[in-house]
Amino acid sequence: MGALRDFVAEVIELEGAAVEPVEPDGLDILAPAPLRSRMGWAELTRLGFGATLAAGAVPVGLEGQWLDRFGALFGERGRWAERQMPLGTPVPAPSDPERLIDHAFDLPNATWRLRGVSPGWARCLLLSFRYTAVSDDKREGLVWLGFNQSTGAVVTDLLLELRPFVLAQDAWSAPDPTVHQMAGQRWDSATLSARVSPLLKHSVQRELEPFLRAMRRRLERDRARIHDYHNDLRFHSLRRLAALAGAATEKAEAERKRETLRLAAIEREYAAKIDDLRHNYALRVTVNWVQGLELFVPVQRYEVLIKRRKGERVVWLDWHVLLRVAEMPMSDRGLGIERTRLVCDDRLHLTDPAGQAPCRSCRRAWCRACHAKCPRCGARDPD
Repeated sequence: MGALRDFVAEVIELEGAAVEPVEPDGLDILAPAPLRSRMGWAELTRLGFGATLAAGAVPVGLEGQWLDRFGALFGERGRWAERQMPLGTPVPAPSDPERLIDHAFDLPNATWRLRGVSPGWARCLLLSFRYTAVSDDKREGLVWLGFNQSTGAVVTDLLLELRPFVLAQDAWSAPDPTVHQMAGQRWDSATLSARVSPLLKHSVQRELEPFLRAMRRRLERDRARIHDYHNDLRFHSLRRLAALAGAATEKAEAERKRETLRLAAIEREYAAKIDDLRHNYALRVTVNWVQGLELFVPVQRYEVLIKRRKGERVVWLDWHVLLRVAEMPMSDRGLGIERTRLVCDDRLHLTDPAGQAPCRSCRRAWCRACHAKCPRCGARDPD
């Protein structure tokens, strides 16, 4: 529990407490009045973190509400930050940019031409979200989303690879005003929401898929068990009714009435058990934003001219100097996590293949970035 003890010590020191380690695995805390009030501690408190506690120590562990209580001390601090990544030793630009772009781009219905290369800075955004799924079981986790706000590309994997570079820096370097200007403006709230929402939904669903598969197996197992049990009861009751079909005595009539009532009771109990299953396995998923980090990273920026029939459009693609890898192209519609893009005829939107798929009703292909519904028949894509 040494990591937890170090974490708690650092947190409460930020709140103005005096902290002294004690053995085994403990902390003596002299807490100021605001901290004592929030945590319910005495002025001098001893916390214990191991299996063996010092005399008079309050046991602290990962279970219970301890992490929530310590996390609440942060408030909104640390939820948003900016950092400029140092360039360090100059890295030459790739000697064959056309080949690099050809690996990053896949344009089946358009052509491209490189117009220029220039060094620059990219304003990248790394967001973390915590999801909680509750059914008959519970699953929690984190998902990360990364975007290059300068080019519009999805760069989650690249930014996660940059995290060791971020953590390796001893000093926190605030972005230089010149770098701020070179990287361009950050997205407004509407653009950010439109880009984050579909990718977040996809990422959470992908993370929860093993959990959902296991939940469905348990649900099917329990449903089959309940069905087999009640079906067997119903079968025997129906068989007894069939045996009484030809009898016309008063006793037989009473038994028929009893079996009919038993059948009704079996059906009511079966419906109630299935309803209990429905409530027990009902899935509730919550997703909350945890933290955002804006990284200003050095790049080589490629200006690429996209040509489709008589139309032309310029897009930008970044080669990240620290990782020496190119990002995938931006996407006007879709998740933007694959390298294939289609270019529409009307406004030359770059979309995922699904963004220009044929209409399910009239079979005409149409651009989802241009139109919210099929321009021919008015049909909308299912959610």
